[in-house]
Amino acid sequence: MKKTDLKKLPTGELIENTRSLSAERWRAIYAGKPKEGNRMFDLLVAIHRELRARGMDAQRQLLKLLDDPDPGTRCWAAAAVLEFAPDEGERVLIELAKHAEGLVGFSAEWTLEKWREGTFKPL
Repeated sequence: MKKTDLKKLPTGELIENTRSLSAERWRAIYAGKPKEGNRMFDLLVAIHRELRARGMDAQRQLLKLLDDPDPGTRCWAAAAVLEFAPDEGERVLIELAKHAEGLVGFSAEWTLEKWREGTFKPL
């Protein structure tokens, strides 16, 4: 998928791509494939920006991902919803910071810390 194709995709497909890419990104990172993980990160940022451009109804569909079985997906979604659903995003980040192992737990803890400091910059 190319960033230029995102405008053509239905919102539901963007949400599904967020779900799959956010999970795959962490698998790539844990497998020692940072270039692959970075490529997915860039695509996730582009999807997030497209959802934001489509308005609040599109963005709110990210809330479905807060209960995804994959911790990497929950972490990405929680960070993405902080700007419009902070209670829900914080709840998930707190849970991940306590229970997710490795980099996902660290990422959740770091995001939560920066959010509370007021220095977290949404994508």
